[in-house]
Amino acid sequence: MEPGTLKEKVGEALSNVIDPETGLNVMRMDLIHDLQIGQDGSVSMVFRPSSPVCPMAYTLGNSIRNSLETLEGVTSVTIQVENFHRAEHLETVLNKSEPKS
Repeated sequence: MEPGTLKEKVGEALSNVIDPETGLNVMRMDLIHDLQIGQDGSVSMVFRPSSPVCPMAYTLGNSIRNSLETLEGVTSVTIQVENFHRAEHLETVLNKSEPKS
């Protein structure tokens, strides 16, 4: 799959991840940064919750990962977390899955 096409699918999937507190999607809230799509289908990004103590950070992070893992053409998802008091722990939780073969 062409990286441009996959990037569109990834963007659409992320636009469907809704923050239950605001009713807005994570793209509109500007929570996703440095989105990269590799030739091999790898997806990486920076997730910046809206506050360092965001009560929905784990829920949103898992929703982001789940929405991307099911996309055809995505081989792996890596999420870096910034602006969150438990960023290291959340990154560990979000990146524990094995890449799809």
